[in-house]
Amino acid sequence: MFDFAKDAGAALRNAIGGGKDDASAQDLAQALQQNGVTIENGQISVKGDTVSVTGFAGSQTEKEKAVLILGNHKGVAHVDDRIQVRAPAAPQAGVQQTAAPSRFYQVKSGDTLSKIAKEVYGDANSYNQIFEANRPMLSDPDKIYPGQVLRIPQH
Repeated sequence: MFDFAKDAGAALRNAIGGGKDDASAQDLAQALQQNGVTIENGQISVKGDTVSVTGFAGSQTEKEKAVLILGNHKGVAHVDDRIQVRAPAAPQAGVQQTAAPSRFYQVKSGDTLSKIAKEVYGDANSYNQIFEANRPMLSDPDKIYPGQVLRIPQH
């Protein structure tokens, strides 16, 4: 179970137009699609401020992005992640098959990607690694907000 700041996420299109604050399963599935994230046989359900998701991801990165997209929406406080990562069909010689799981970081007031990179990697100039790991959810390295949860990949 992953926790998010319920009131800090982005408002969904239907939530803005319909005047509702809570995300629906259909809204969230559309958000995954718009961000290019595919969960095979994915099922999303919403109960209160908790989103449950099942299905299969092609990689650990795809799974983590799905959790972040679902959680970083207004009205979502928890994501019950039941996504399984599919094993690759045939291993290739010399290629690492599974990426180490990333850690998640909740943005605090005054944070920048450089500040976060300095804290987690010891090098402020590594901010681009965090930015790239969170694309397409982030469109600009300077556009993060308190309460947002970011993927911090292994360095």
